[in-house]
Amino acid sequence: MKTIVVTGAARGVGSSLVKQFAAHSDYRVIAISRDEVQLKHLRQECIDEYGNTIHTYAVDFLKPNYIKDIEVVFGNHPGHIDILVNNAGLLVNAPFQETSPDQFEKIFRVNFEAPVAMIRQVVSHALPEKAVHVVNVGSMGGFQGSVKFPGLSAYSSSKAALANLTECLAEEYKSTNIKFNCLALGSVQTDMLEQAFPGYQAQLSPDHAAVYMAEFALEGWRYFNGKIIPVSKETP
Repeated sequence: MKTIVVTGAARGVGSSLVKQFAAHSDYRVIAISRDEVQLKHLRQECIDEYGNTIHTYAVDFLKPNYIKDIEVVFGNHPGHIDILVNNAGLLVNAPFQETSPDQFEKIFRVNFEAPVAMIRQVVSHALPEKAVHVVNVGSMGGFQGSVKFPGLSAYSSSKAALANLTECLAEEYKSTNIKFNCLALGSVQTDMLEQAFPGYQAQLSPDHAAVYMAEFALEGWRYFNGKIIPVSKETP
């Protein structure tokens, strides 16, 4: 049985991704989000549609004790984690001068520091003989050489840091069965995007993005390690 952990699981791409995995009865899915109500709906939906009782945890990466909450999750599920998808994200659309230090800190907390904490747990539980695939969900905004947009300095910088971390860890763990890759997504029609860019029509729906991401999480480690892969219909 594969054990799969998805953060940012309650809405958008994360919710669709959890359903992709939950459709397989032999996958143990651990869904993490700060939205406890939506997690309960997602859990019931997975039971009704797939007969898969996913494990849900309300963890808010913006709270001071979030690392202890992460430790509780992994303490409840000791053992090897096959796939970690660091999908949780925070986006603020504001000019650089109007983006406060507190907003920068919060964005980097959710988009970079929380994935670091999640990866630490997964690495510490990894069995040498079994494969682990860490998929960091990045952004075309954090992809070097891509078109950049005003108002996204904090968000894009945090995603660039996540992409660089992916490359660093792939090199550090290259002699092991732990593989790291980053999917640099283009625009996906999520609540987060709608709040930041009202009326904007994205390239992909969450369901379409999740189909590709699930397949990549399951099989991409066989072909890629330390790669930042653009997932966009447009050129950078």
